[in-house]
Amino acid sequence: MRPINLTNVSEFLLLGLSEESELQPLIYGLFLSMYLITVFGNLFIILAVSSDPHLHTPMYFFLSNLSLVDICFTSTTIPKMLWNIQTQSQAITYEGCIIQMYFFTLFVVLDDFLLTVMAYDRFVAICHPLHYKVIMNAWLCVLLVLVSWIIGILDSFLQTLMVSRLSFCGVVIIPHYFCELKQLVQVACSDTLLNDTVLYISAVLLGGSPLAGILYSYSRIVSCIRGISSSQGKYKAFSTCASHLSVVSLFYCTCLGVYIYPANAYSSHSSATASVMYTVVTPMLNPFIYSLRNKDIKRALKALFRTAAIKKKPIVLSGRR
Repeated sequence: MRPINLTNVSEFLLLGLSEESELQPLIYGLFLSMYLITVFGNLFIILAVSSDPHLHTPMYFFLSNLSLVDICFTSTTIPKMLWNIQTQSQAITYEGCIIQMYFFTLFVVLDDFLLTVMAYDRFVAICHPLHYKVIMNAWLCVLLVLVSWIIGILDSFLQTLMVSRLSFCGVVIIPHYFCELKQLVQVACSDTLLNDTVLYISAVLLGGSPLAGILYSYSRIVSCIRGISSSQGKYKAFSTCASHLSVVSLFYCTCLGVYIYPANAYSSHSSATASVMYTVVTPMLNPFIYSLRNKDIKRALKALFRTAAIKKKPIVLSGRR
């Protein structure tokens, strides 16, 4: 069959997580619930940080940015998946697929680099506490976030250009619930050697390098914690890193597994299932992980809810007799 140029393809077909019709209502309800929890949970974190002056610190500045990215991250894929289940359609337009792939890649890279920046922030706070405010000044914090955005935009643009050169044969079926970059490359019928090379180099540089930075930061943190004499001081220092370390472990164990391992290592449905962990589960759990063990966040959330409750109370004016 003669290859069809990508620019002439009007739509792709997304198979989703399962093709069994009996499971579609369950999948719809489950993902709708997780999406709402993710959006509102991360939104509460942003509101809590912005409304409490005590949380206007580098750590919570990065956390609020991570929450914003997580909202955008899940909003890139889940609404379209829910719409397809609701309308019993598997189609996504060519333009929609390319846009979805671009923004998905962007927010994956942003998540990656923000987690690295947060690890560096914890390293400075624990190993250089006296110089923390000088090192982690407002200018540097904004610069680190800005550089993360620039790297994400450039990588997404490069990957989009690489996909635009591919050709596809017949009806393009993507065995996934969104237009994932690796799956798009796999279903192409033209030569994908250059795409595979760029994809793996990008995964190593933009995934492996930040991971190495995180591991280095935590190796230094462990050394500093071991140097603390009191057990209470060690626990306090470690507790500030426990939440971040949990999110990093969950994100990297699934994300790198999807992008580093070869395509024939597991089925496409297994890849889609693994993708759920870092595209849906991790953003959903982030607000709980960072709030349950964090007294400052819990205090800010209580104050936020208290203020909202006071504003909702009707004002009753009692007249004099």
